[in-house]
Amino acid sequence: MHVERTFTVPRPVEEVFAYLGDFTHTEAWDPGTVSTTRTSGDGGLGTTYANTSQFMGRTVDLSYETITYQPSTMVQFRGRNKQSTATDSMTFTPTTDGGTSVHYRADFEFHGLLKHLAPLVVRRKIDALADETVEQIVRTLTSR
Repeated sequence: MHVERTFTVPRPVEEVFAYLGDFTHTEAWDPGTVSTTRTSGDGGLGTTYANTSQFMGRTVDLSYETITYQPSTMVQFRGRNKQSTATDSMTFTPTTDGGTSVHYRADFEFHGLLKHLAPLVVRRKIDALADETVEQIVRTLTSR
């Protein structure tokens, strides 16, 4: 299961990448994030994070790792726990007016019983969360 959104922010690509490429900033732009702490690394490829999020009334802990880090172009984070694997991918393209077009894709793989229930139960919630996330990213980057 996945969601995708493309949106534009009025900030230069280097600034947008630097901000969104640092996963500790999820507390500001991801409505579901309660906390994110860097556990190892320098922020680039291979950096790991401990993330706690709220989703559908439940608290969920995931261990994330930066699996792609191409400055000003693309970043991917993969989070795992026993129930799921989430991969967040963002690509960045400069716009002609000095802003940045961001293509955001979140892939979710559920394990165990959730593998069969999740598509029926969480699809609409994930779509709504993706819309909220885009709104929050745009609001956060615009006000910086």
